[in-house]
Amino acid sequence: MPTTSLRRLNLTRYAVPLREGGSLPAVAEASDGELYVAKFRGAGQGKRALIAEIIGGELARTLGLRIPELVLLDLDAAFGLNEPDQEIQDLLRFSEGLNLGMAYLPGAIVYDPLVTEVNPFTASVIVLLDSLITNIDRTHRNTNLLVWRDQLWLIDHGAALYFHHNWATWENTLGRTFPPIRDHVLLDFATMLPEAAAHLRDLLPDAELNRILALLPDEWLEQDDDDRTPDQRRAAYLRVLTDRRDRIDSLAKEAADARL
Repeated sequence: MPTTSLRRLNLTRYAVPLREGGSLPAVAEASDGELYVAKFRGAGQGKRALIAEIIGGELARTLGLRIPELVLLDLDAAFGLNEPDQEIQDLLRFSEGLNLGMAYLPGAIVYDPLVTEVNPFTASVIVLLDSLITNIDRTHRNTNLLVWRDQLWLIDHGAALYFHHNWATWENTLGRTFPPIRDHVLLDFATMLPEAAAHLRDLLPDAELNRILALLPDEWLEQDDDDRTPDQRRAAYLRVLTDRRDRIDSLAKEAADARL
C-alpha cells in the first residue's frame, strides 16, 4: 500500500563518501542498523534537491518502477566532528537537521544501454516520468539507473523540477514542452509511449499527487527566497504536476518525435 509517511531515523555512522558530482552523498548507517545513501541538505542545491528526490522517487514507485526505499535521516550537531576531511566535516555541519536517505543496494552496477535492453513499456514509462518532472539527468553520460539482482532501479532525481530554483518565475513552466527528452538514455527503447501515457494518467490522479506532496517535510519547504508557506509551495508543485500530467499525450508525442 502507498505510504502516508516516510520512516524517520537517526544517522549513526558516516561510512564512505561517494564523490560523485558536487553533492558529496555518502553511504551511512542509520539507527535501524541498515546502510543508506545519504543526501545532505547542506550540499549543492540543498533542500530543493531533496524535495525533487522525494517527488520523483515516489512518483516512480506509484507507477510501478523500482526505487530504493526513501527515509528521512536526522543528523545531530555532533555527528561527523571526528571526520578528518575538512570538506566533509563542513558539509555535515551545514546539514544539521533533517536529511534524506536512500536504501543502499550492495553490489548494484550502473546501467549500460549497450549491455542491457529495457522492455519497451518500462522504458516508455520512465521516459514520460522524466518528462513529467522535467528531469534533465538520465542521459547516456549519467544514466541514474542501476541494475541490482537482475532488475532495473531508478535513483537520483535531485536535478528534476528545476522550476523551483526560481520561485519568482515558477509559473512560466506551465504549458512548456521538454526538449531535453531527446537526450534520454532510454528513448530508443521507448516504443510504447501512448500506452505509457495512459498508464501514467490513470495512476496519478490529484489525490495521489497530494499524497506524495504531503510526504515533504515542512522545514524543507520553508525557504528564504520568499514568504510562501509550505502549503503554498505544495500547491505550486501540484499545479505544475497536474499541468504536465494533463498534457501527457502531447509530451508523449514530443518524445516520439525526438526518436525520429
